[in-house]
Amino acid sequence: MSDDLHPTVDPTKMGLGCSIAVLTSGGDAQGMNAAVRATVRVGLYTGAKVFFVHEGYQGLVDGGDNIHPATWESVSMMLQLGGTVIGSARSKDFRTREGRMKAAGHLVKLGITNLCVIGGDGSLTGANEFRAEWSGLLVDLVQAGTITKAEAKTSSHLNIVGMVGSIDNDFCGTDMTIGTDSALHRIIEVVDAITTTAQSHQRTFILEVMGRHCGYLALVTALSCGADWVFIPEMPPDEDWENHLCRRLADQRARGSRLNVIIVAEGAISRDGMPITSDQIKKLVTDRLGFDTRITVLGHVQRGGTPSAFDRILGSRMGVEAVMALLEANPDTPACVVSLSGNQAVRLPLMECVQVTKDVTAAMAEGRFEDAIKLRGKSFENNWNTYKLLAHINPPDVKSNINVAIMNIGAPCAGMNAAVRSAVRMGIIQGHSMLAVHDGFDGLAHGQIEPITWVSVTGWTGKGGSMLGTKRTLPGKLLEEISQNIAKFNIHALVIIGGFEAYVGGLELVQAREKYEELCIPMVVIPATVSNNVPGSDFSIGADTALNTITATCDRIKQSAAGTKRRVFIVETMGGYCGYLSTMAGLAAGADAAYIFEEKFGIKDLELLVQILLDNSTTICQFSFYNRNENANANYTTDFIFNLYSEEGKGVFDCRKNVLGHMQQGGTPTPFDRNFGTKMGAKTVLWLTEKLKDCYRHGRIFANTPDSACVLGMRKRALHFQPLSELKGDTDLEHRIPKTQWWLKIRPIMKILAKYDIKLDTSEHTDMEHVKKRSPLGK
Repeated sequence: MSDDLHPTVDPTKMGLGCSIAVLTSGGDAQGMNAAVRATVRVGLYTGAKVFFVHEGYQGLVDGGDNIHPATWESVSMMLQLGGTVIGSARSKDFRTREGRMKAAGHLVKLGITNLCVIGGDGSLTGANEFRAEWSGLLVDLVQAGTITKAEAKTSSHLNIVGMVGSIDNDFCGTDMTIGTDSALHRIIEVVDAITTTAQSHQRTFILEVMGRHCGYLALVTALSCGADWVFIPEMPPDEDWENHLCRRLADQRARGSRLNVIIVAEGAISRDGMPITSDQIKKLVTDRLGFDTRITVLGHVQRGGTPSAFDRILGSRMGVEAVMALLEANPDTPACVVSLSGNQAVRLPLMECVQVTKDVTAAMAEGRFEDAIKLRGKSFENNWNTYKLLAHINPPDVKSNINVAIMNIGAPCAGMNAAVRSAVRMGIIQGHSMLAVHDGFDGLAHGQIEPITWVSVTGWTGKGGSMLGTKRTLPGKLLEEISQNIAKFNIHALVIIGGFEAYVGGLELVQAREKYEELCIPMVVIPATVSNNVPGSDFSIGADTALNTITATCDRIKQSAAGTKRRVFIVETMGGYCGYLSTMAGLAAGADAAYIFEEKFGIKDLELLVQILLDNSTTICQFSFYNRNENANANYTTDFIFNLYSEEGKGVFDCRKNVLGHMQQGGTPTPFDRNFGTKMGAKTVLWLTEKLKDCYRHGRIFANTPDSACVLGMRKRALHFQPLSELKGDTDLEHRIPKTQWWLKIRPIMKILAKYDIKLDTSEHTDMEHVKKRSPLGK
């Protein structure tokens, strides 16, 4: 969102007199249905008519029943479905002018002048060409007598907005495309399963993933599972890669590893442009090393299955932004594509993005591989640099004489171990000695500190919980013992991974620097908590895993209600006083409401929802569910709401409740949490290494400035180090939440998609940006 304030308009009147058509084209991707659902419902909310186009561009050409009005109920129960329920097809007819004339004629006859296309770069390029020749098509249609001059005048221009649906994440200008995160979920499930059998038999596994022209899936998979090697088309291996690969695999076995994992993108090539195949790699490893080697080709399983929470939320947010972009467009507005930058939905000129995507292909064809990596965007480039540092650099022979301690604080969460692993390995690569502190500040006070090695953290990326052990104890009453052990173990820097206790604990250490000189060392807090409530970061490690657990559970609850009499579920989620999980799970699973502490509610609000349930008792949808954050209100508890709905719904609907509890903290980390934790851990140690150089005085480390103790957090579009002391002003210490939380702006979207009678704030307007001026760092 830009800071430019535009005249506020009534959003429920924006679409009056307008018609919007939505289609999905090209290969399917999980999350497309969420985008279709949001486009339909927000379009209807604005007063516009909305039409489905079945079977992509072929449906536009054929017309008839392929183009028909969409209703609110027609997109119910779609969120959890993979693929696209309105169908997708590759159309040869639409590539001809004759076919496009037919498509234009069908749109004009229905009064449709706004087209929302969900697909890959080919589909979006086709949409832009369709728009460019629209005027000429209308002239030909009038001459042919297919449409009247009046109809041509009414439909004088066509607005186009695209959303990128592609599991390959191969479209430049967006950090993530719809379907990529879900594909990574499928891949990681397979990797985790393969890892157990590979360890049992000391095998090498070669995993081939999709990505004919883009290595994103392969690269993030390699980071998320700690693979020994990855082959991607953007960066072929060096000339002597065969020897290098064999040395690396042999070294790993010599260090005690019982398995090797190699990830191959299907489009992997050598420096001379020749394909590198899984069979070729298997033959090399078998012949040279004699390792028992197996190949697994994932194929279309990566496209299948239910969409992840991230893809549902991404599709929903993009759908809302797409409708706004269409209704705000004029004849001079270029066709745009709705993209993700960090955690923000932005609009970019479609053809700029297409051109940069083509530039990547050209750079690869010309052997300019460094350029290809950069053109993919900051997110891709940072993933590649992190992988290179962790996988391809051997620990130096010369030590730095620096000891870096690493610890977990607060409740355990998935992804903590990935952060520990990358921090430990990055520290060793920098020449530091890494120390593991067990059981948080208790362990630091009682000397539960020991060296942690490269091999010690093998396999940690995919493990949930905290391998170091963690406690909620704060350091305030243990400062004397902690300072003594920092001196005893000669600790020069501290990495604190955890939730709100980690932030408060770090703040207490900083405040005690005046009294205890030993605490004058650089330290970094890495946010890791399912609650996502650490100030200084829009995302915390672990929140994505918890969100997917909640979403999957809600899907099962919805399924259990199918076929029964009208039923209402109250689902209680974790999060302390922070409503992030409740809100985002509500958006991802299609909740009718999410009760949270940050947005006050009272008995009148609860009565209103009861009345809505009674009024809607005869509608098609026979199911409703509501999320409630555990600390949303001290008096209106989950039991209270359950009892209220049970009493008022007698004879009309049944009420059930589910308290999800600590299952939300468990499980194996999602690809996002593994990747995010890996990048956060590596970035932290690199920052500490530089800060230690700055703090070196007269043969010792001394750091007492505010910027020597920071939180590393994602803020909007990039990772930032922010001083702990500066964040205190933006913190509600009593309720353990930041005073400003970005996701609160998403709540109106959830309410509109649940058919609330509310107003969407259009005073903050998303202006068109340009691809080459942005510098995103995302998922």
